[in-house]
Amino acid sequence: MKTPFLVIVMLFSIFVVNAQNDNSENEKKNELKLNVLLPLTGALEGTYERNLNKKSSLGVSVFTVFNNDKSHDDVNYSVSPYYRRYFGKKFASGFFAEGFGMLSSTDGKKIYDTNNNSIFTEGSDVIDFSLGLGLGSKWVTKSGIIFEVNAGYGKLLFNADKTDHTIVTRFGFHLGYRF
Repeated sequence: MKTPFLVIVMLFSIFVVNAQNDNSENEKKNELKLNVLLPLTGALEGTYERNLNKKSSLGVSVFTVFNNDKSHDDVNYSVSPYYRRYFGKKFASGFFAEGFGMLSSTDGKKIYDTNNNSIFTEGSDVIDFSLGLGLGSKWVTKSGIIFEVNAGYGKLLFNADKTDHTIVTRFGFHLGYRF
């Protein structure tokens, strides 16, 4: 009776010691960020990111336009899930590369050029999906404050012929908090 109990206590203590030695288990894994430059242009972008381990994370960004008078972009809204691979020495920070998808709604404007005459048509909004790649860098303070810059480029996959847009871009300077 004492032997099985002793074996269980020993195994439990080994797991506890291993968990304390693994720094990635003690790291905060959730992040909320806001693109601080976009409100100046009449749009908002918020991001949630979940750090999977020291070198990778999954996230989703949501973009929307709140003031069409200020916004020069023809995108109405977008939802962009992404996967990031970090190359820095610290936990989920430093230089990164990302692959992203983007479900977006774009204005259905089209400009045709026939015989040096431009013809402008206004169609309904176009919803499309894009795939793209991006690069950036993230810095995290000891208190959990996040500074991040990123840029990405993607291609519309299905409905590019219904608008005069064929690409999507992601740019940002994000401030956030890791918890």
